[in-house]
Amino acid sequence: MKDKFPVIQLALDFIDEKRALKLTEEAVEAGIEWIEVGTPLIKSCGVEIIKKLRSLYPNKKIIADMKIMDAGRIEAEMAFKAGANIVVVMGNASNETIKESIEACKNYGGEIMVDLMEESANLKRAKEVEGLGANYIGVHIPIDQQMTGRISFDFLKEVVENVNIPVAIAGGLNSENVVFAVNAGASILIIGGAITKSPDVKKAISDIKKAIETKMPVKTFLYKRVNIENVKDILKKVSTANISDALHRSGWIKGVKPILNENFKIVGKCITVRTYPGDWAKPVEAIDLAEEGDVIIIDAGGVGPACWGELATNSAIMKKLEGVVIFGAVRDIEEIIKLKFPVFAKIITPQAGEPKGFGEINIPIKIEGQIISPGDWIIGDLDGVVVIPKEKVVEIANRAMDVLERENRIRKEIIEGETLSKVMDLLRWEKSK
Repeated sequence: MKDKFPVIQLALDFIDEKRALKLTEEAVEAGIEWIEVGTPLIKSCGVEIIKKLRSLYPNKKIIADMKIMDAGRIEAEMAFKAGANIVVVMGNASNETIKESIEACKNYGGEIMVDLMEESANLKRAKEVEGLGANYIGVHIPIDQQMTGRISFDFLKEVVENVNIPVAIAGGLNSENVVFAVNAGASILIIGGAITKSPDVKKAISDIKKAIETKMPVKTFLYKRVNIENVKDILKKVSTANISDALHRSGWIKGVKPILNENFKIVGKCITVRTYPGDWAKPVEAIDLAEEGDVIIIDAGGVGPACWGELATNSAIMKKLEGVVIFGAVRDIEEIIKLKFPVFAKIITPQAGEPKGFGEINIPIKIEGQIISPGDWIIGDLDGVVVIPKEKVVEIANRAMDVLERENRIRKEIIEGETLSKVMDLLRWEKSK
């Protein structure tokens, strides 16, 4: 049967076979016809996972995202022999590699999709690979680029208008933006996270299909992709743990803890202060320089006496500041708790310092190895405080959302009866003794 475009291609970008197979079963029940064995899954499980999916779903189209760059015939043959219908070759592979892959596909009755990514993402290359005999062209918005918030379908439209073979689009598609991909002429809609991260796979697929059929966006369960205008709202939705994971387990400002016991969160750009232990002049002067929603972060050497107290807190509240982080000492805790102003500090002490006026405001500071510059973003909750460099805030906010959405899917699998170790297949990834 000839494929009816546009078609949804489910991207299984897992590293665990069990999770991939479980989700595929749900997706097939929801009507998915094209199943992509993602690159991470092939690298983790080998081509045996292609064989397994072919055995389970003999009438579905299986795409092996091999991302071939060299040894085109050998790698393509591996995937075709395992049961793939389509094998993916990179657009920046040599012409010889692409031609060898195409020769292999002819021997096995398969097809080749050429993925245009990075330097190969241009119209000239699209026409070249069509001339070489590719069956499909893939326009790919890389995950790392998606995290910067830049998703455009302009190049997709340009390719569609200038080639005569079906064009696929991958990268951040969901039920809200898939309409724009369809309108740009995409024949194949490669969708991963909007399905694989959903707690309800069947609903996610249904919403995407509805959007395609009606050509009207359908609200997605995913958080909006971040841009600089909505970054603060998004950072309020994720935890410092999510952000630390997005920062590859870094960004934590060691030694400071929340003073308030109730649930709260601070998110804001920072005013930095370096002061001498107990010298509260510059911390207080920083309040005057701060704008509404800012966070003051103070490096007082990690020791007492206190450089912040109830009077400074009242002043910060009047300026509508988000909170204060003190690598040093704070006092007047009873009053501060009554005021419900978020304070993070290393030490609590009754001893006050004196306003000597030493130190500087809005200069880079370094706390326990963590560099914080003026204008960086500070996020604090009951787990502690993390800092995001201002030039990376959009990217890290997107990555933190990705962490949260993946955890939501794992949480659902645990609630359905799995243990965390089984969901994550921990025994498989343990180091050999």
